[in-house]
Amino acid sequence: MSTIIYPSPIFGPVHSRRLGISLGINLLPADGKVCSFDCIYCECGFNADHRPTLPMPSREEVAEKLERQLQQMVAENKLPDVLTFAGNGEPTCHPHFAEIIDDTIRLRDKYCPNAKVCVLSNSTMIHRQQVHDALMRVDDNILKLDTVDPLYINKVDRPNGSYDVKHIIERMKAFNGHVIIQTMFMRGCCKGKSVDNTGEAFVEPWLKAVKEIGPQQVMVYTIDRETPAQGLEKASREQLDAIRDRVIAAGIPCTASY
Repeated sequence: MSTIIYPSPIFGPVHSRRLGISLGINLLPADGKVCSFDCIYCECGFNADHRPTLPMPSREEVAEKLERQLQQMVAENKLPDVLTFAGNGEPTCHPHFAEIIDDTIRLRDKYCPNAKVCVLSNSTMIHRQQVHDALMRVDDNILKLDTVDPLYINKVDRPNGSYDVKHIIERMKAFNGHVIIQTMFMRGCCKGKSVDNTGEAFVEPWLKAVKEIGPQQVMVYTIDRETPAQGLEKASREQLDAIRDRVIAAGIPCTASY
C-alpha cells in the first residue's frame, strides 16, 4: 500500500483537479501525519502508520521558505494560481495557524497578488475563534462535510475525540456564506460494511444541510489515489453529475471532480 507524505512546510507546485496550479503549504511534520480525522480514504494513510518524529514547522520557517519559493517562481515567471494549505493532516491544528495565514496573505500580496489563498480543512477546529477569523481572511475557505449521518462519519471519517455534525453545520453557517463545502462521494465496502454515500438516504439530508449553510460554492469529488482501506470504489461520473446538478438547481454553484 502506497501513501503520500508531503514535504514540509512547502511542496509543489502541483496541478490540482479543483484549484489549478497549486503551491502547497504543509503545516504538519515532514515525516508523518497529524490529523483530527483518520479517514479510510486518506491519501496520506492511517494516522497510526505515520507517527511523526519531527516537530511542526515554526511560523518563521513557513514564512521564510514560502518567500524563497515565491521569489524563485517569480524569477521563472511561473506564478501559482493558488497557495493551498494542505499536506499531512489538518492545517488548522497548528498552534500559530492564524498568524501564518497573515504572513501568507502578506507574501501573496507582494509576489503573486492574483493568486488565491486556500485552506483545505476537515472543519474540526472551526469552533475556535482564531481559526474562524483566519478562515474569514482567506479567499477559499474549503471545509469538509462528507455526510450528516453520525454513524457514517464515525465509520469513514473516524474523528479523534468528540465530533457533533450538527454543531459543525452551525459553525459553518457562522461564516455567512464565506465557505466552500467539499464532499467525498464513494462506493464500496470496508471491513464488510457499505461506505456508499451516493444514495438518496445520504444525498437528500446532506443537500438540505448545504442549503442551510448557504456556501458560495460546493465541490463534490471522488477517490483519485490509492487508499489505505481496501474495498473502496469511485463514485461514477453519472452519480457525481446528478448530485452536482441538484446543488446547482438549489442555486448554489457546484463542480464535480472525477
